[in-house]
Amino acid sequence: MMEARILTGRDLADRIEARVRTDVARLSSTHRPPGLTVVFVGENPASQVYVRRKREACERAGIDLRLVRLPETSDEGEILRHVDEANRDDGVDGILVQLPLPAGVDEERVIQSVLPEKDVDGFHPDNLGRLMMGRPRFVPCTVAGILALLEDASIPVEGRRVVVVGRSLIVGLPLANLLLRKDPKGNATVTVCHSRTADLGSVTRGAEILVVAAGKAGLVTGEMVSDGAVVIDVGVNRVPDPAARRGYRLAGDVDFGSVAPKVSAITPVPGGVGPLTVAELLENTLRACRLRAGEAV
Repeated sequence: MMEARILTGRDLADRIEARVRTDVARLSSTHRPPGLTVVFVGENPASQVYVRRKREACERAGIDLRLVRLPETSDEGEILRHVDEANRDDGVDGILVQLPLPAGVDEERVIQSVLPEKDVDGFHPDNLGRLMMGRPRFVPCTVAGILALLEDASIPVEGRRVVVVGRSLIVGLPLANLLLRKDPKGNATVTVCHSRTADLGSVTRGAEILVVAAGKAGLVTGEMVSDGAVVIDVGVNRVPDPAARRGYRLAGDVDFGSVAPKVSAITPVPGGVGPLTVAELLENTLRACRLRAGEAV
């Protein structure tokens, strides 16, 4: 049994935020502060927490955040109208549509309605295509956070066996692609697993670095990881807990209790990748502003 190194993202997120704050101040002296519009539809409790954290981070960094709050009953046309207004506003550099959207709304259509140069989430097909070609405009925030965490912790990926559990366009697929790129920060041998992978444990046990982004609490247990592996848990799941003040607790996709004693490093939930997702949103918004101002970035 070994003592795992706990990879918390808070300190790194604070350093990224401080760097963005300095750059925003410099940019604002000759241009204007970066502008971010967040479109939030409905009353999803988790989304409310995420939006609050983004707003607070933007305030600290000097980014002008404009929150467009729409009722749960909003139809697709109304959401698209607000996105279009932000697209046409020269004071808006970045647009983020908080997901999930209410039932009946075509999320793909809404995401594709955001101008690629303002898509700071990096979800637009144009931006995903650029990423797959090795020329990303914006790297999806959670993916950028994972890569920053590995680099900051001096965990090399080049030449190592990486298993990614989850094939979403938000995390799994863009992360796998970046880890595969011909670059010292890539050059990994990557396997992507998903809900149809037979005998998942037989694959994850072969990972030197295991990234789990499946959205299922406790999916990966101790018997599914190899001794000394590095484990990055992206999942944030609400698990009922009558003893908790709110009636639930947050849990990752990894069973921390059984996995931590076997591995060399692991991210906690909460407090691991989450803070970095918000910090990288600040980075992307600043980048969007600088690109639109004609700066080389």
